[in-house]
Amino acid sequence: MGILKSQDLCKTYGSGENEVRALDHVNIDIEDGEFVSIVGTSGSGKSTLLNMLGGLDRPDSGTVNISGKPIFTMQDEELTIFRRRNIGFIFQNYNLVPVLNVYENIVLPIELDGSSADKNYVGNVIKTLGIEQKLTAMPNMLSGGQQQRVAIARALAYKPAIILADEPTGNLDSKTSMDVISLLKVTSREFDQTIVMITHNEEIALMADRIIRIEDGKVQ
Repeated sequence: MGILKSQDLCKTYGSGENEVRALDHVNIDIEDGEFVSIVGTSGSGKSTLLNMLGGLDRPDSGTVNISGKPIFTMQDEELTIFRRRNIGFIFQNYNLVPVLNVYENIVLPIELDGSSADKNYVGNVIKTLGIEQKLTAMPNMLSGGQQQRVAIARALAYKPAIILADEPTGNLDSKTSMDVISLLKVTSREFDQTIVMITHNEEIALMADRIIRIEDGKVQ
C-alpha cells in the first residue's frame, strides 16, 4: 500500500531570466516499508523534492499525501505536529544540539511534543545502532560516524512511519558510509519504517530497494 505519494508537484524559484523550475509536475508513489534512493546531479531538484515530501516547504501547486492524508491542506502548526509525529529526518550535518548529551539528543523530538519516550523501544534502537556506551557523551566527543548514528536514533525514536534522509553519508568516509546505510537498512526492517534517501553516491543508492532519478526537476 502506498504510504507516500506526490501528484503534480511544482516549485519555481526566482522570476524572469532568473527563474529556476526546481520541480516540474513530479509524481512519485512509495510503498509502505520501501527503502528508496533519490539520485540526481547538483541542482536537479532532489533536495527540494525531499523538503516537499517532508512538509518542510510548500509547493506552488500539487499535492503530497502521507498515509492518505493531504499534508498541504494543514495549517502550519498542525503540519508541524503531524511532521514531528510521523516523519523522522536525518541530515548530512547531523544537526545535534551541542549542549545536550547523546541520550538527550535522541529523545528531544519526543519531549518537544510533550510526550514520554518508550524506554524499551528507544533502548532497542540504541542497542541496534551500537551507541549504548556513548549515552552521556556530548556531540563534540563523537566521531562523524557516531554522530550520524545518534542522528539516526533520534529520527527513529518517535516511531515515525517515514524516515527522510538528505545525503546522510555526505560527510563520512566510504567504510563508515556503508556501515551507516547498512544500519539504516537493518533499522527499517527491524522497526517497520519506510526510508527515502537522497544521495549522489551511486554505490550507496544501489543499496536501496528502488532508485528514483530526477533531472531538471523531472522524474526520469
